Amino acid sequence: MRDDPVLHDVPRSPASEVRLDKWLWAARFVRTRSLAQQLIGNGRVLVGGERVKLARPVRIGDEIRLRLGDVERTVRVLRVSDHRGPAPVAQTMYEETAESVERRVADRQARRFLVEPATAIAGGRPTKRDRRRIARLGTGSP
Repeated sequence: MRDDPVLHDVPRSPASEVRLDKWLWAARFVRTRSLAQQLIGNGRVLVGGERVKLARPVRIGDEIRLRLGDVERTVRVLRVSDHRGPAPVAQTMYEETAESVERRVADRQARRFLVEPATAIAGGRPTKRDRRRIARLGTGSP
């Protein structure tokens, strides 16, 4: 192993750009990098309004729109890091836009008052067997 003193004396500067999947993981939007890669691959993460690849570098000032389940968020990158730290530190890495916050609050209120009928069905759609049982209950035959 070669010991090069020049490389050891160079101070490490903070990264000015990080891979998108690493940034999403470090900012605690997802639990694992593989989930971040799936989101990006499925087109649920847009940078500047465009679909991007996994290794696209994230820079300070980028606007990222991501959809996690039913929730869609638009955030502006304030800091970049590829190290996952505590949640309070991760929250300083981005700023959610005012429109995004308003949209999330409105969606939450809509879900609170207007329940989706499909969510009331515990086991999903009735099977053929279930429909036969329901039909028997209506006619009174065994």
